Amino acid sequence: MAVTRGAGDEGNRTTTAGRAPTGAPGHGVEVARKSFGSARPLRNRTRRAACPAQALDLGVMSEQPAPAPAAPSGPLPEDLARSLKRDAAGLVAAIIQQFDTGEVLMLGWMDDEALHRTMTTGRVTFYSRSRQEYWRKGDASGHVQWVKSLALDCDGDALLVRVDQVGAACHTGTRTCFDGRDLDAIVGHAG
Repeated sequence: MAVTRGAGDEGNRTTTAGRAPTGAPGHGVEVARKSFGSARPLRNRTRRAACPAQALDLGVMSEQPAPAPAAPSGPLPEDLARSLKRDAAGLVAAIIQQFDTGEVLMLGWMDDEALHRTMTTGRVTFYSRSRQEYWRKGDASGHVQWVKSLALDCDGDALLVRVDQVGAACHTGTRTCFDGRDLDAIVGHAG
């Protein structure tokens, strides 16, 4: 594992040397998923039948026992891994919210490994889409996010991470990533 230092709030970033994190695009190797979160190269995946008859599915039962299902090979519990709906890059949106005020602080992205680190360390870890590496919030700036709770939405495609935010959540220095960035919109009214 390589650790690099950089400017900004991302601080220490870890990557696995020579291997893309789960679902990371742009590393020049096409990957296939087995179970949840594990990735392996597609090279040498196609087996050719020894004779044409072997290539046909004749619906004939074999006397050989069926192989046991593969054990989950990712870092997450099997039921959670099955529930997650990841984007094409293997990522899930993570909404970060201040646990006691309900203030929405920021949005980040997590793959299985980042979620695992967040669940097991008490600190929030993200996966950077632009740098294609992990970063733990606050390592450089001291603006740490202490995990208070985690929830998965009803569709499985977003996480809600309630945190105790120390200092600014945004890399620009504002309390949230939404401060001062209001958009004009018509306000609706009930009934």
